[in-house]
Amino acid sequence: MKSVFTIAITAGIALVLSGCAETTGPESGLVSEERLLQASESPGEWLMYGRDYSETRFSPLEQINASNVDSLGLAWSLNLGIKRGIEATPVVANGIMYFTGSWSRVYAVDARTGDMVWTYDPEVPKSWGERACCDVVNRGVALFGKRLYFGSLDGRLIALDARTGEKEWEVFTIDPEKAYTITGAPRVVKGKVIIGNGGAEYGVRGYISAYDADSGQLDWRFYTVPGNPADGFENKAMEAAARTWTGEWWKFGGGGTAWDAMAFDPELDLLYVGTGNGAPWNRDIRSPGGGDNLYLSSILALDPDTGELAWHYQTTPGDTWDYTATQHIILADLEIGGSVRKVLMQAPKNGFFYVLDRTDGSLISAENYVYTNWATGIDPDTGRPVETEFSRYPESNTQIAPGPGGGHNWQPMAYNPETGLVYIPAREDFFFYGQPSEWEFNADPRAWNTAAFANPALESRIDTLANRNQGVLLAWDPVKQETVWQVREAFPWNSGLLSLKDLIFKGNAEGEFAAFDARTGEKRWSTPLNTGIIASPITYELDGTQYITILVGWGGVFGRWLSLTEQVNPGTVYTFALGGKAPHPEFPVSPAKELIDLPFADDPATLALGASLYDTHCSHCHGYNGGLGGGGIPDLRYSSPEVFGSYEGIVGYGAYLDKGMPNFGDRLSGGDIEAIRNYILAMAQQARSAAGP
Repeated sequence: MKSVFTIAITAGIALVLSGCAETTGPESGLVSEERLLQASESPGEWLMYGRDYSETRFSPLEQINASNVDSLGLAWSLNLGIKRGIEATPVVANGIMYFTGSWSRVYAVDARTGDMVWTYDPEVPKSWGERACCDVVNRGVALFGKRLYFGSLDGRLIALDARTGEKEWEVFTIDPEKAYTITGAPRVVKGKVIIGNGGAEYGVRGYISAYDADSGQLDWRFYTVPGNPADGFENKAMEAAARTWTGEWWKFGGGGTAWDAMAFDPELDLLYVGTGNGAPWNRDIRSPGGGDNLYLSSILALDPDTGELAWHYQTTPGDTWDYTATQHIILADLEIGGSVRKVLMQAPKNGFFYVLDRTDGSLISAENYVYTNWATGIDPDTGRPVETEFSRYPESNTQIAPGPGGGHNWQPMAYNPETGLVYIPAREDFFFYGQPSEWEFNADPRAWNTAAFANPALESRIDTLANRNQGVLLAWDPVKQETVWQVREAFPWNSGLLSLKDLIFKGNAEGEFAAFDARTGEKRWSTPLNTGIIASPITYELDGTQYITILVGWGGVFGRWLSLTEQVNPGTVYTFALGGKAPHPEFPVSPAKELIDLPFADDPATLALGASLYDTHCSHCHGYNGGLGGGGIPDLRYSSPEVFGSYEGIVGYGAYLDKGMPNFGDRLSGGDIEAIRNYILAMAQQARSAAGP
């Protein structure tokens, strides 16, 4: 709901917007379709998620450049007072900055001063957090007319008055009985609000929807995988896709959720959408007779008026590794082979960088941008990967690179037309995949269904070259398909990127916000922000001053468990300008934590039960082996004696539900809860012993 603060300053908002109108023209309060189409020609604003429909994340503003970036200082900051992951890219229009935080809250801030204008809380039920695979995050908003649009974690598409934060309409985009979530930012194309969803890990059928921006009425919906053939097919695309599936996949949902990437070409009148992994991950179980399983892990070109499929390109046929193609899509015109080609570029999870002809989806080139061992390359004639003989882990636990975190995750890359390079916040990691000895689909919307985790009964196949776990900032030549320069990072979970003409801005897990020379990779400037950074920076200009803004809030799929900074500080907005002299915020030092030391039942059967139940119900948020320490969600081994004295109330009766801790009373007995409690106490003792005196 709208905050009390909003009501108190509604009149002030009108003054702010009217003041902007004097400097930005008669339509300053209206983000028209024309303004969106010309967003690339309005460098003073950041009107949509990727700055423009091509999603380049490149700004031609040059007040801040390589020659003076060392004079960059803090202009203002804003403490949001929340300690969960912040992944949003802000948008700036008419002097106001709009963005989302955890639990899908929306903020409007004066972009000159950092003063809060209004906030809106959609009041997502905290129990919904259990259905979110990768934290209670949200990546942003869309502006159109005088409205702001965003998706809530629990599957609603909501329209607010951008001036006041008043809700105008909302619509459920999902079946609330199923494990769908929304974490991605919507896009507005031709008067329609386009939104996808997530939930493939839990067993859902993916789709992307378009809603009328004025009324919220559903305009069209395109399913990304076929449903039960007995129910008929929605269109010819689904009929064709069904021929690439076997078994009874629809009972598992199928997956293919379109949870992030979109781009739009107004000239070709095509909307490009990336789709996700299968449900479950393991194709041998999902589609036991094999098959490509269209349109999993694909790039789709859709008619934005009707949702009809124009073409598709599948990056990972028959995906069995969680190799989504939902990663950032960039449109550009590149000179290749002596002629200018209209291309689409993507670095999806599978580790290969793709350059496609965006008119028809044909492959121009593809090369691996990180170490990969599941495939040796992409066949230039068929566009299909050349898989290794062990890639589908048929008889062993197999160390595959990249892992399900991907060579590149949701963090946006950037394209610089001045250098001709794409800058990728890449990752190098691995995962042990294995065939389960037995598996049964769990229809509970809170239950993961991946069917691909290592099986202790099987031998393991090791690849020492895959044994990496780090981030890599890559400058990639998309024409030559090669690395120009790279900067290695300590941890694989870092921020998205912003490109100026001669600088690349990014943050990292160690809390450093930095600028790199776009041509050489030399670090030109940095400042410590003292909490890991995963969101993407933007730039804008007001009253002749160029600003750089980054949202900081540690979390996301890896940030829930582990932090490289001494403490996880509240989510904060940092905005920089040349000569900025605002003091950095100071946060109270968190008290030192000590591993809990309480007696426990050192009984092998009890501890084995506790370990099994912990892995099933707790590890997804709190980390494995009782916790990993230092992340955005508490490491349970450091809980207070009072917490351990209240385990049944917390775990079995939902005493901490308002904090996002689920109520497991319908799934765990009192004995189960006590077994988990004993297991965590045993893991704390083990950690103390390992640390020594």
